[in-house]
Amino acid sequence: MTIGVGGSTIDQELAKLTDMTQGISAIGIEEYRQRQQKACALMAANGIQGIYLNAGTNLYYFTGLKWYASERLVGALLLATGELMYVAPHFEQDSLTDFMLMDAPFHGWHEHESPYDLVVSLLARHGIESGKVAMDESAGFFLFDGLRNAAPEINWVNGKVISAGCRMRKSPAEIALMQRAKEMTLEVHKATARILKPGISTTEVTAFINEAHKRVGAPQGSSFCIVLFGLATSFPHGVKDPQILKENDWVLIDTGCLLNGYNSDITRTYCYGTPTARQRQMWQVEKAAQLAAFNAAQLGKLCEVADYAAREVLEANGLGPDYQLPGLPHRTGHGCGLDIHEWPYLVRGDKTPLDVGMVFSNEPMLVLPGEFGVRLEDHFYMSDTGPKWFTQPSHSVDDPFGYQA
Repeated sequence: MTIGVGGSTIDQELAKLTDMTQGISAIGIEEYRQRQQKACALMAANGIQGIYLNAGTNLYYFTGLKWYASERLVGALLLATGELMYVAPHFEQDSLTDFMLMDAPFHGWHEHESPYDLVVSLLARHGIESGKVAMDESAGFFLFDGLRNAAPEINWVNGKVISAGCRMRKSPAEIALMQRAKEMTLEVHKATARILKPGISTTEVTAFINEAHKRVGAPQGSSFCIVLFGLATSFPHGVKDPQILKENDWVLIDTGCLLNGYNSDITRTYCYGTPTARQRQMWQVEKAAQLAAFNAAQLGKLCEVADYAAREVLEANGLGPDYQLPGLPHRTGHGCGLDIHEWPYLVRGDKTPLDVGMVFSNEPMLVLPGEFGVRLEDHFYMSDTGPKWFTQPSHSVDDPFGYQA
C-alpha cells in the first residue's frame, strides 16, 4: 500500500487541521504606492500617459481595492503623473469607499449616462486628448470598444507592458503570502490522501478538500479542485462525471486556495494500492522532467529553456515529441500570483529572461491516452541565487509525501 494513502477518516483528518495563517501580513500601503510608482515609470518609458485599471486583479494589485468585474465599468485611472482616480456607478460609491485602501477622488456615473464619456472627460481635464493611453489587458472587449468610440483620437494600447512589467516580479511580501498558501494546500493534500478508501467518490473528496482548506485558513475554501481516479487521470482538467475509487486505482488531485488574493496550486499523483510497472515507470519519468525544468530555470536564461528541458527528458523516454501523445500536451508551467495563470510562462517561444521574484508552476504532465495520466505540480520562485521550491516535490511513487524520506 502506498505510504500515507488511506487509513483514516474525514472526521479524523478535519479534526487535525488548524489555522496556518498566523504571522502572515497583508500587503501594506507603502507597497501599493511603490507599485504605482513603478507603473508610472513604465508609462513614462513607453510614452503612455495613463492606464485604465478594471475591476479584478489589476485594480487590486495597484490600489488594494478588491472588486469584481461585471457589465458595468468599475475601475481606476492611474496617470503617468501619479494621479489616481476611481470611476464607478454613483450607487456603488459608499461600498467602494468602504473597500478602498488608498484614498483618491471618486467619479461616478448614473445608469443612463456613458461611463466611457466620463473616463474621456477625466483624461481631458488632465490634458490628455490624444496620444497613448493603456487599457487593462484583462478588461472585456466591450469596455475597450466603448472607450475607443468615445475618444477615437486617443491611441488605446495594451496595458500588459505596465501590468505584467510590475506584477511578474513578486516582492518579498508576495513571496511570503504564496509560500504560506502553498504550505496550506500541501497539508490539505496529505490529509486528503489519508481519507481515501474504496467506494469514496470524487465528489466526496472534493467536498473534503474544500472544507480542509477552510480549516487551514482559507475562508472561501478551495479556489479550484480537480479529483480524478483511474482512466480519468489521463484528462488534464478532468471529466464531467464523478468516479468511485477502487482498489489499486490511480489518483490525481490538483487543488489550491487563496491567501490575501494569492494563489496556491499543487498536484499530486499516486496509487491507492499497488502501482503497475508502467505506472511506476511513467511516474519516475514525470518526476525527472519536473526536476529537469527546475534545474534549467536559471537567472538570465529564457523562460522557454525549462520547457525544452522537460521535453528532452520525455523524448529520451519515448514520449512526444512536442505535444504528441503519449507525452506532454501543454506548456511546462505558468506564472502565478493574484491570477492563478499569469505571465510569464514556461513554454517554447516565451523569451522573457528569468529574473528575481518570478514565480512559476512546474507541471510537465504526462498523458497516456486510454491508460492514465501523471501530473506532479509544485511551484518555484527565482531567488537571487536561482530557483527555489515553495514545496518539496513528491518524494516517490511509494511514498509520495516523503514520510519515510
